[in-house]
Amino acid sequence: MIKSTGVLFLVALFTLLVTACGSDDPTLVPPATEMTESTPIVTEGVPSAVSDDPASLIVLTHDSFDIGEEVIAQFEEDNIATVSIQKSGDSGEALNRAILEKGNPSGDLLYGVDNTFLTKALREDIFIKYESSRMEDVPSQFVLDDTFHVSPVDYGYVNINYDIAYLEEHGLTPPKTLEELTGEEWKGRLVVQNPATSSPGLAFLIATVSYFGEDDDYDYLDFWADLKENDLVVKDGWSDAYYTNFSQYDGDQPLVLSYATSPAAELYFSEGAYSTPPTGNMLVDKATFLQIEGIGILKGTQNEKLAQKFIDFVLDTPFQEDIPARMFVYPVNSKAVAPDFFKYAEVPTLPSDIDADTIDENRDEWIDSWTKVVLR
Repeated sequence: MIKSTGVLFLVALFTLLVTACGSDDPTLVPPATEMTESTPIVTEGVPSAVSDDPASLIVLTHDSFDIGEEVIAQFEEDNIATVSIQKSGDSGEALNRAILEKGNPSGDLLYGVDNTFLTKALREDIFIKYESSRMEDVPSQFVLDDTFHVSPVDYGYVNINYDIAYLEEHGLTPPKTLEELTGEEWKGRLVVQNPATSSPGLAFLIATVSYFGEDDDYDYLDFWADLKENDLVVKDGWSDAYYTNFSQYDGDQPLVLSYATSPAAELYFSEGAYSTPPTGNMLVDKATFLQIEGIGILKGTQNEKLAQKFIDFVLDTPFQEDIPARMFVYPVNSKAVAPDFFKYAEVPTLPSDIDADTIDENRDEWIDSWTKVVLR
């Protein structure tokens, strides 16, 4: 087992992507990491306004953002500039901050807008349009916003993981459908995150709406009511669920809501203790969620040209190829090469099919209804 590497894995994985596409805790996503300290990257303190220095760039983002110091340093050297990374809580909190500061932002760009909050961000009109020439290397299915106020950067899949050793020891077979999770054999054995406080929690709630529907004889709320009766465990954030409750880390639940890249990350950080991942993915058609994370230039910036260069930079291969081993999400640039261990990062064949507009119209209602059924 790799219990001794849990700290390293926590530092590197937390949040899928989620990104990530954000980021926990909303976020998508997806599994991501805490930023390490570096001389050129400022991660502490919030400036009162955008710097008047055109060679100084401030990027607002969620707490799970991580990229190599040497990668950012290369941008700084190439552009004779300094880059400050300002973390602002989960992805939803970062977006809300940008909305509150509309027209007079404390940053030049916002990184971490995903497809669960995209329409809200566009409706608030906080971004400047910019279509990077690098978009020609991004497949059309990852284009978040065809008006190019938000450019895609990474993507990942939210789904349920299982502890292989636990299931084998208890004579259990991984569930093949969501309905099976309400059965007696899984009583008290699933931990998820609250969709009101966690981006993977929200992503999975949306996936259940896609899978069960809202007005069928057995709809998504019926499913959640049955999970509650089956002793479902709910935590506020991904980290607590994964490292406190998941049996892989000595918790009581062998099923945890996480990301399709989590098994690959477990293998990567085992430092050779495993030859294959100790955890697996429960991949059910229409029951996983594709989380796409993007970046946009904030209206009111005094550094628009430099911000455009930064978007070009994050879409180029050096930045894109640094993403998988740091935020454990996939790069959107088709020319970017993923690390070898990503062969264990499975890609669902049929994720949920709810579009961003539908999510925006119903997100608050879905969360409120879920809260009444599951937490009250």
